Amino acid sequence: MGEGRVGVKVHKRTTPKIFERAKALRRDMTEAESRLWKHLRAHRMGDVHFRRQHAIGNYIVDFCAPRRKLIIELDGSQHLEQEEYDEERSEFLKSKGYKILRFWNNDVMNNVDSVLSVIWDTLQKENDTYDFRR
Repeated sequence: MGEGRVGVKVHKRTTPKIFERAKALRRDMTEAESRLWKHLRAHRMGDVHFRRQHAIGNYIVDFCAPRRKLIIELDGSQHLEQEEYDEERSEFLKSKGYKILRFWNNDVMNNVDSVLSVIWDTLQKENDTYDFRR
């Protein structure tokens, strides 16, 4: 982030509109996002730094470990109706070098330990995109 015109912040990885939307989403996280964030925040997952509601291009991802190029997405039932959008989004993020883990909100709410185990295992090895919603 740098300075553009006098006093105007410039965000290199996204637009100001997307950046503001990400800030709003951080204030209004879902219950599943809040639950997982308690385990990812403050370097609690193997000293890996995660960000929540992180803007990349025109997209906002739920959780991102930028240095590890790992994205974690939590999906609710609305994602059943937007598979094409999710695929386009995933392709863009993969083109930027990110690995993506997807989980259902229900998995986080009912079995967070299993979700954390998958995240931990992924951090220990190189992976591509994995969809644990199936």
